[in-house]
Amino acid sequence: MTQANPPLPAATVGRGSACTLRLEIRLPDGTLALSTRDGAPLELTMGDGTLTPGLEVLLLGLTAGQRARFIAQGDDLYGPHDPSAVYWLPLADFPRDQNTAPGQVVAFDTPGGQELAGLVLAIAGDRVQVDLNHPLSGRPLNIEVEILAVTLPPEPAQAQTHGSGPAPAPDLCSAA
Repeated sequence: MTQANPPLPAATVGRGSACTLRLEIRLPDGTLALSTRDGAPLELTMGDGTLTPGLEVLLLGLTAGQRARFIAQGDDLYGPHDPSAVYWLPLADFPRDQNTAPGQVVAFDTPGGQELAGLVLAIAGDRVQVDLNHPLSGRPLNIEVEILAVTLPPEPAQAQTHGSGPAPAPDLCSAA
């Protein structure tokens, strides 16, 4: 008589695990702020910076095939709204062909080469007031996630004491 092997437990999202997921974030009025539903799913490794730490915390403990809904505060996911991140900038600094009107999101390049988004709040004469806080900070958010796949991180290699077996993998994460 053959015994069936018990089913393996589903992989659980944890630190360092690779995940494939669909994510949707809506404002309380139903306005869609972000969605990966209609496109390719999001692929990431927990802790790689793809998601904010606040979003990652919501995913911890979920398993492949699981759907979950959360209500969260944008401040907890993207940081609190910082009044010192609201600036008046010269209108001349904006490209002429760009629609620089209140309510528009505009992009800036940082000195480090990263792109930063800002929300135009007002225009007064030759100046533009821009809010560089994350646009979802300070807002309640409805989040829905579907975990499609989870791959656990590899077990750390054990040190070899007798010179047999494969050499341990190099540590690629440490500062040089």
